[in-house]
Amino acid sequence: MAAKEDSSGAKAPSGSQTLFRGLDLLDVVADSGTIGLPALAQRLGLTRSTTHRLATALVERRLLAQTPREGYSLGSKLLELGYLAGQQMDLPRLARPHLEKLWEELEDTVHLGVLEDDRAHYLDKLTGRRRINISSRVGDRQPIRSTGLGKALVLDDTEERWRELYRKEGPRSEHGPDEEQWIAWMKDYAKRGVAFDLEENEDRIRCVAAPIRGPSGQIVAAISVSGAAQYMDDDRMSTLTDDVRNCANAISVELGWNEKRTSAKR
Repeated sequence: MAAKEDSSGAKAPSGSQTLFRGLDLLDVVADSGTIGLPALAQRLGLTRSTTHRLATALVERRLLAQTPREGYSLGSKLLELGYLAGQQMDLPRLARPHLEKLWEELEDTVHLGVLEDDRAHYLDKLTGRRRINISSRVGDRQPIRSTGLGKALVLDDTEERWRELYRKEGPRSEHGPDEEQWIAWMKDYAKRGVAFDLEENEDRIRCVAAPIRGPSGQIVAAISVSGAAQYMDDDRMSTLTDDVRNCANAISVELGWNEKRTSAKR
């Protein structure tokens, strides 16, 4: 079907073009907070009349809100949709393709977990192909202090909170660091966006872990890659850092995380 012409003689956009323009408009408003019509039109590369027509339709559907003399902001309907999406979203199902890809590339054991009652609750596990037995199981709740997954889940916490978690787990283990060393490690991990387990939780088992973030940038889960120390020397763990972090970030994006947007808020 040919596109219709508007009153100025220019061809009106097709239905799909209008939809994409509307979605682009929502993205600009989301990035801007509140934005006036002239700036919004300029960002979109559209005329003011076209931008006003799109914005008005979105306001009618409550996808946008309009404040006089201030401009447009995101509307309440998006809160409803976000809540419903969160209810319908199954984290293990959503993450599984990403975990499988990582597992295929690395051949090591891959875990997915969330924070629950100050423990790392394992939601999924893909067993490695190196014939190394790692005792973790889906449903396990492992310590925060000694697991890479656990540390990744609390990377955004304060030093005070880290000390609370450290002390909550009692005296240090034979292979674990003292409190000051652990705090120093956590500060370093937080800067790097990854966490390590250096045979602290299980003898001769090491892992690299990274957090998964939700729409507002908060840590909602974490993934880890674990293997025998003979396959996980310092050089390989350093190499795995980007692989694990990239996988976690890909899952985060599917959950609605936007690195550029959340970084601007910090």
